[in-house]
Amino acid sequence: EPPSAGWSFYWFKAVPNSQDSYTYEPLPGTSSGTANNSFTVHGQTHTAGYACSAGRGDPPIYTQHSRPTFVWSSGVHPSASLTVNPDRVQHFTSESLSLTCEGSSSQWRLIRFLTDDSLLSFLPPATINGSTYIKNEAPRKAVYWCESGTEFSNAVNISTHSDGVILVSPVYPVPVGESVTLLCVMKTGNIPSDVFFYKNNKLIENERRGEMKISAVSESDEGFYKCQYNGRESAQSWMAVQCKSSAHSLLFLLLSLLLL
Repeated sequence: EPPSAGWSFYWFKAVPNSQDSYTYEPLPGTSSGTANNSFTVHGQTHTAGYACSAGRGDPPIYTQHSRPTFVWSSGVHPSASLTVNPDRVQHFTSESLSLTCEGSSSQWRLIRFLTDDSLLSFLPPATINGSTYIKNEAPRKAVYWCESGTEFSNAVNISTHSDGVILVSPVYPVPVGESVTLLCVMKTGNIPSDVFFYKNNKLIENERRGEMKISAVSESDEGFYKCQYNGRESAQSWMAVQCKSSAHSLLFLLLSLLLL
């Protein structure tokens, strides 16, 4: 007998509340439960959280809700957006960065999900000009986003590094046709002029240069990039490409961080 035999499964959307937690709303068509222990959500284009529970018996006894699992979108939504300054994925631990929640709400909370530990935390409220300033005290890989009421902002990948070199690459998807410049930066802030750049672990042209510029981005430019200088190699970061003809946001799970 399979482990799911006799169980009914219930599926929920996680809705932020004011107590640094979530309430759960049944997904359409699932309030009576499903026999399958998996459920597919169609048409999701923005950041959202989901949870499940199960019930068995007559009358049924229900489990507690699972911890919420999030599907993140990197596309900026007009009613809720998260901006990062400096605008790049990789940072040194000696630096600080600001994260700003903007949109239709005046009360936001900033969420951080540490991918190595699968740890979700609610960061202190913004204190300076509507921004939350974060001191990068330890190397980590994380996803950040903002929440307020039923609104979820776009999510951003941020990784921090204690030494070596970092790749300067955009946090947000680059629209097709626009230009983008990738740099390799040392902890001192210096930008070396003899750098190798890689895409998906393959060397891009066998020559050293100070920067890598793509004058007109195309869909084929999407991928993982990293740089190498004097034997030191940066972590790799995902550069997403936004199709101008498409209205959908770019969804990502943990892929872009787990492969760093």
